[in-house]
Amino acid sequence: MCKDVDDMLTISETLTGSLTATLHTQEGDYPAAKQLLARLEEMVGRVVFNGWPTGVEVSYAMVHGGPYPASTSAASTSVGASAIERWLRPVAYQALPDALLPEALRSSNPLSVPQNFDALG
Repeated sequence: MCKDVDDMLTISETLTGSLTATLHTQEGDYPAAKQLLARLEEMVGRVVFNGWPTGVEVSYAMVHGGPYPASTSAASTSVGASAIERWLRPVAYQALPDALLPEALRSSNPLSVPQNFDALG
């Protein structure tokens, strides 16, 4: 929640690119919406007005290209499970004790993240 229009515009400067942005406004909000729209036009591929963007599931069956920013990487997609490859920066942890691993990788699995283990020789 923003305190006022100035707060909204300040926060908008910290946002990064996205497929869509949605504005829910009334006619009295148009002056503020116009200011925000100038920022959103630089960072999203689609602006949705008083509606909802198409639902996108992160699944292996969901893949697509499309206008910026979806097509900025010819090697991957920005939708579906394959999109993880686009944004992923893998890090390998070799022989770290459980206490030093990120919570999602600990044997105790406190975040209940689905995990796969390969048995070594």
